[in-house]
Amino acid sequence: MAADHTVPAAVEARGWGWRHASRLAWALSDVSFRIDPGERVLVLGASGAGKSTLLHGLAGVLGGEEEGESAGELLVDGAPAVATRGRAGLVLQDPDSQVILARAGDDVAFGCENLGVPRAQIWPRVEAALDAVGLDVPLDHPTKALSGGQKQRLALAGMLAMRPGLVLLDEPTANLDPAGVVEVRDAVQRMLQAQPATLIVVEHRLEVWLPLITRVIVIGAGGVVADGAPAEVLGDQGARLAADGVWVPGHAPAAPPPPRGTPGETLLSARGLAVARVKGRPVATGIDLDVRAGQVLAITGPNGAGKSTLGLTLAGLLPPAAGDLTASAVLAAGADPSPIRWASRDLLTRIGMVFQEPEHQLLAKTVREELAVGPRALGMDEDEIAVRSDELLARLRLTHLAAANPYTLSGGEKRRLTVAAAIATRPRVLVLDEPTFGQDARTWAELVAMLAALRDEGSAIVTITHDLDVARALHAERFELGGVS
Repeated sequence: MAADHTVPAAVEARGWGWRHASRLAWALSDVSFRIDPGERVLVLGASGAGKSTLLHGLAGVLGGEEEGESAGELLVDGAPAVATRGRAGLVLQDPDSQVILARAGDDVAFGCENLGVPRAQIWPRVEAALDAVGLDVPLDHPTKALSGGQKQRLALAGMLAMRPGLVLLDEPTANLDPAGVVEVRDAVQRMLQAQPATLIVVEHRLEVWLPLITRVIVIGAGGVVADGAPAEVLGDQGARLAADGVWVPGHAPAAPPPPRGTPGETLLSARGLAVARVKGRPVATGIDLDVRAGQVLAITGPNGAGKSTLGLTLAGLLPPAAGDLTASAVLAAGADPSPIRWASRDLLTRIGMVFQEPEHQLLAKTVREELAVGPRALGMDEDEIAVRSDELLARLRLTHLAAANPYTLSGGEKRRLTVAAAIATRPRVLVLDEPTFGQDARTWAELVAMLAALRDEGSAIVTITHDLDVARALHAERFELGGVS
C-alpha cells in the first residue's frame, strides 16, 4: 500500500547550513525560517547563494558525511529531511540528470512505482501529468529524442504524478519557450488546486510565479536577508536586493552600448541545411543562414524546434542531415571547408561551443584547470594560460572557486565556467546554448557585456536562447526556427 504523501508538509530550518567536502566555504549557512503547510514560497538570491543546495537538503538527497557536512537542523514535518524522502518531489535545474528510463511514459511512472502506487492508478496519473505540462508525445517516445525543454517538462510530469506533499522546483522553466513557461506555471497551479501541497520554487526570473506565490524568502551571505509578502519584499527592499544581484521587477540590469561597427565577412554559411540528433530523424530542415564576423545571431523558436541540434551542427559536432554547412577560407584557415571534418584541436581556435547542459563538457578536477584545458591543448605558454585564467575568473566572479571541483558549483556558476572555458581559446565563432541560464541580474549583465566585447572585437556570436532580453541587449539578428518543414 502506498504511503499517504498528499497532505501538505511543514518545513523548518534552524540555523541550517551545508558545505561540500571539496569546498572551503559553506554553500549557505545559518538559514532559519518556518514554512507552514500549504504555503507557496519563492526563494530568491544571487547566483551561488545556495538556493539549489537548500532544495536538495529538503528533498533529503544531499548525501552523507563523505560528501559534506551540515550544521543546524532542516526539518520536514518535524523530522530530519533525510528521514522523510518521498515526502517531497524535486525537479532539478538540469533535466538530463532526472531522465532515468528510455521511454517517456516509463520515466514519468518511475517515481510512482518507487512509492508503491498501485499499478491501476499509475498510468492514469502518467497520462494526466503529461497532459498537464503540455508534453504531447506517445508513452513509448524515446527520452533521448527529447529536447532540453521537453526533458524539463518530462521531469515535472514525473514529479506531478507522485502527488507529493512538498513540491520543490529548481528553476523549472529555465529552458522553456515563453508558452511553455506559462504552461508549466499553470500546470503547477492546477496541481495545487486539485491536490494541495506546500510549494517552494527557486527562480531567477520571477514574474511568472508572482500570481501563484504567497511569500518570498531571499537567501544571501549569512542566511535569510529578507522574508515576507511579495509586495513587501520586492517593493520596500527591491532596490537593495537588485544591487545584490536579485532579479526584481522594475530594476533591469544595465545593457551594453550598441555595436561599434557593422557585421563583417561571412564565416559560416548554411544552405538547405537539415539537422538531426538521432540519425534519420531530422528536427529542422531547409535552413539558410550566414554567420558573420562581428555579428550576434540569436536562434529562437519553440521547444523541440531543433535549436540546440542546429547549434551543435554549426559548431562542427554533428554532421548535417542534409544540405550544406561551409566554413569560409578565413575561418577554415587551410582546413577542410566542412567543420564536421575538423579535429578537436582545429575547432579550438575556430568554433567554440557552450552546451545547454554544462556537465556535458566539464573535464578537469578544479575550476582553474578547466580553464586551462583548451589553451594547453594548443600548446600555449603556462604564464599566458595563467593570465587568461585569472582574467576570466575575475570577470565572471569565479575567483573564490578556483580550487573547487567544477561539479560542486551551482548551475549558474557552471554555466559561467563553461562560457569562460570556451572563450579561453579565443575562437572566431562562439556558439552558446542558453548562455544566461541560472544567472542573477549582476552576472547576467557581466556575461552580456563580455559577449558584446567579443562581438566588437570581431568574433561571431551565435546564441540559442529563450531569453529575448539577451537578443535585445546584444542588438542581435534573430533567426526563428520552426522545426521540420
